[in-house]
Order: sequence, then structure tokens, then C-alpha cells
Amino acid sequence: MSFLGQMKRRNVFRIGMAYIVAAWVLVQMMDIIAQNFMAPDWVMKLLVFFCFAGFPFALWLSWAYEITPDGLRKEIHVDRTLEPHPEKGKKLDVFIMAMLAVVVGLVSLERFMPKAPELAIQPKVMVVEPDPIPTGPILENSIAVLPFVNMSADPNQDYFSDGLSEELLNVLTHVEGLNVASRTSSFAYKGSTGSIQQIARSLRVANILEGSVRKVGNRLRITAQLIDADTDVHLWSDSYDRDMTDIFQIQDEIANAIVSALTVELGVGLQAVTVKSATSNLDAYDLYLQGRELFIARKNLPTSWALLDQAVHMDPEFARAWETLSAVRSVATSWFPGSETDHDSLALAAARRALEIDPSLSMPHAVIGMKFELTGEGYAGAIASLDKAIENDPKNATASLWRGILFKDMGYIEESRQGFEQCLEIDPGYLLCSQYLALSLLTLGEIESAIKQFELTFEDNFHGLDDNFVSYYVHTGQRNMAFLVAAHGMTRAYAPIKDWIEAIENPNQDHSSKVARFNKWGEAENMTVCEMNSVAVSLKQEQCFQDIENAGSIWHPDAAWYRKKPAFKEYVNEHLMAYWQENGFPPQCHSLDDGDFECD
Repeated sequence: MSFLGQMKRRNVFRIGMAYIVAAWVLVQMMDIIAQNFMAPDWVMKLLVFFCFAGFPFALWLSWAYEITPDGLRKEIHVDRTLEPHPEKGKKLDVFIMAMLAVVVGLVSLERFMPKAPELAIQPKVMVVEPDPIPTGPILENSIAVLPFVNMSADPNQDYFSDGLSEELLNVLTHVEGLNVASRTSSFAYKGSTGSIQQIARSLRVANILEGSVRKVGNRLRITAQLIDADTDVHLWSDSYDRDMTDIFQIQDEIANAIVSALTVELGVGLQAVTVKSATSNLDAYDLYLQGRELFIARKNLPTSWALLDQAVHMDPEFARAWETLSAVRSVATSWFPGSETDHDSLALAAARRALEIDPSLSMPHAVIGMKFELTGEGYAGAIASLDKAIENDPKNATASLWRGILFKDMGYIEESRQGFEQCLEIDPGYLLCSQYLALSLLTLGEIESAIKQFELTFEDNFHGLDDNFVSYYVHTGQRNMAFLVAAHGMTRAYAPIKDWIEAIENPNQDHSSKVARFNKWGEAENMTVCEMNSVAVSLKQEQCFQDIENAGSIWHPDAAWYRKKPAFKEYVNEHLMAYWQENGFPPQCHSLDDGDFECD
């Protein structure tokens, strides 16, 4: 008998088929069990290994042994002169058919059985994978200004080359018909080793301006080149060897050379620009660039305002230095809570001085709008000032951000959302705008979109509004994540965040001991629980929200308890009702027949 005939007689083929089908069914069943019991990955890997390893052994057994009416016998001991037992093969066929039926059943169940939503099984942290190349098209008539390379012997001169790059970017921004990538987006590629084509695609621009700056004393050598990103062709390039006294003239020449080159290349009429001399005092200008760079990076703000103070002292008519000084002082209040310095008054004084010199500036109007409590203008005056800031400079992303914050504080959440979206349209890399947009979405009840937007900022290690999202992670069972976000939200070490988490978990408990621990911890940080807005919401400290500086927290979803309190109505009647009556109630609030009102 042939070898194949021997294998068929000894049922090797049947045994092999039965083994394969049975092993597949076993793996599928064990996979279901392992998922339900959250077994480690190595369990399934080990099972699959043994299934593969057992297959040759099963074939060897079927070749070397045979099942007889007297039991299992070695093949060499089986008497082949006796009548064969065909029922053995039939039983194997039945077994194989039964296993195949199970296979068909499992496959059908997996394909046609509706799947439960993931969040119904287990809340998950959304992980957003960054897309290095946006899916949007290249913007028409567009350019990005990359940070010019500092070629000076002193590496600390980076502020000057960065400052010159930003000055050129700001000039080009005001060229009508030209789309210019924001500073935040462009400067993210400082020191990048990516190709011009890759950077341009990421920024969605057709052209790139790059260059270098060498500064030796008061002598400058500036090189600049304009590149068509699609073809990598240089549309224009030039070098400038000048004294520092010509700095604004150089900016004018470079900007208009770019406009001229793009006009020829794009076939569209771009209007020439004029760069005004900001100051005749070059030392003041140098201090201004240093102070502005620190402010933009939010690094060492005291040094930033000290440098700007020196700049305006050297040249009291330096409007842009006054403007930047007002912006630095305006944010210092939130950066240095409990400070004995009246930063708000200093911010207002600097803003007003800047507008006295140059009424066309934008940021001073925005600063005045945000200090409406001191000016006595109220919310109506604040919105009017911010509208003026945006009118003077429609691409002032910070003004759009601040306007959105004011609308949020007044309860107009949809309007605030639009402000934050406008901010991100101007500057997609503005992380604070991104987190405020997430907070607006959270308040509007668009939870999935809110968390996705919030977690987009994780990769940048940005933690401006983390405290507002702690309760989400608690409520969805992600307790460890809640602790991490709470720790970042507090920004200071050893805060008793366990009390905060437990207050969210048990909202109806007495929180007096937790409040005492927070206040005790806050003594060393020169702050009270009322200066920790989200903590105050969770600990139900209603007295904290009578202060207009904490107004933003009263619309958080977890502050619904406060919106049912008489103190909330007192606050609204004092600060918001006049604006509401003139401009309409927010959607979540409505007036009652007796002249009263209520909010969700």
C-alpha cells in the first residue's frame, strides 16, 4: 500500500482536520473568556503556541496508534487480518462536522451581533494621534515666516533674530490679500530639520520666508530668501549690511521685496506696505524685543516688565513698548495671585498711555476691556473695548480669546465658543484658546468633543485650564487620570487634591474639614480656597462666587447647585442683569412671570 494510502487508512487526514478545527474553536472561546476576565496578553500567546506545537504530535499519534475495540494499541500490534472498523472513521467525520458547525456559529455571531458602545463597558481616555500634515488644502496666496537663524557669536542674541522675524511677520499680516501663518505655528519649526516642502504642507502655505541675522555691535548682516515650497525654487533673495539705525528701513525693504516677488509670481496685486519707525532709541528697541520675547514665551514675567519699563523710560513715546507692557501687566494678576503690586492699575495706565501715542493700536483696547471692573464700564463697556481691539487688528488672536472669555463669564456660551474658534482660526497653535474652546464645549454638554479638544493639548504639556476637567475623569471612573489632571490644575506641589477628588465623588457630604485643609495648605502659597475656582465649586463654597473675578466658574456643569442659590441671583442682578435685559438672556436662563428669573 502506498504512503498516502497508509495515511488515509490510519485516519491521519481526519485527525489533522479535526485537530485544526478543534484548535480554532478553542482559541476563539478562550479569547472571549480572556477579554471578560482581563487576562494578560501572554495567556493567549501561550495558548496559540501550544496549539501549533501540538499539531505534529497529533499527526504522529494518529500514525503510530489506533483505537480498537480493545482500546488504544500501537499500529504494529494491530492485527490487519481482522475486519476493519469503519465506524471509527464515521465518528471522526461526525466530530469534524460538529466542530465546523460551531465555527460557522461563532463567525455568524461575531458578524451579525450588534456591538455595545465602548463607553457603556468601560470609560476610556481618548488618545488623539497628531496628524503632521493637515488634510486641508494649501491656502491661496499664502506665506509662512520661519524664525531667522541667529548667526551672531552670542547665542543669547536669539531674541533679536526672533524679534526681527516676528516684526516681518506682523508687517506681512497687514498686506491685504495675503494669508500669513501665525507666529505660534511658524515658530514651532524653529530649528526644525524638516524639508521646506514638509513644513509648508504642515502650515498649509505655498511660500516660505527664511533667513539669518548676524549682529556685531551696531552692525547687522541680514539675509532673506523667499521660496516656492512646491518647486523649491527661490523666488527672491537678498542680503543687507547695515547699521542698527536702519533696522526699520531694512524691515520695510524686505517686506516690500516679498510683496513684489509674490505679486509677480501669483499674478495678483498685493499692496505695498510701510514700516514706521517705532523708536529712534535703539537701546530701547533692543530692550523691547527682549521683554516681548519673554512675555510671548511666558517666561520670567518680572524680568519682562522690568525690561519694558526701562524701554519706555528711555523713550516715553515708544507706543509699542507701552502696548506690550500693558499686556504683560494685565496677565500678571493671574500669574501672581496675592501679589502686593497692583498690576491691574499699572496695566490700565500703560494701555492708556499707548493709545495716547497711537490710537490705532489693538492690544491696549483689549487690556482696558478686560479691566472693566476697575474702569467701571461694566460688561457692556468691556465688550465694546474688545470689539474696538478686533476692529483695529482683526488678526489679534488674544483679543478674540479675551472676548470669548467675557462672553463665557456672562453666560453666553455659544458666543464664547465662536470667539475661541475665531482665535484658533487666526492662530491654530494658541493652546489657551484650544482649552477654552474645550471648556465651552463641556459647558454646552458636547462632552466627547470637549474632551477630545482638551486632550489635544496634552502633547504640548500645556495645563492652563486642567482644573475644569477633573470632575469629568472622576465621573467616568478614571480616578488615576483625575489625580494627574488635578495635580497639573493646581500647579503647586502637595495640594490636598485627594480631598478635592473625594468631594466630587461625594457631593452631599460635609466638606468643612476639606476646606480647612485646603486653606491650611494655601497659607504657604498665599492663596485661599476662593482662589482655586474649580475646588471651590466642588467644595460648594458659594461665598467665593460673589467676586466677579470668579465669574467664569458659575457656569461650569458642576456649579448647578450654585445657580439654584439666592446668592447666584444676587450676583446676576448686580453684575449681569442690565446686559441681559438689553441684549437678551443666555439660552440656559429665562425670565419668570413675577419678574424673577431662573437658570439651568
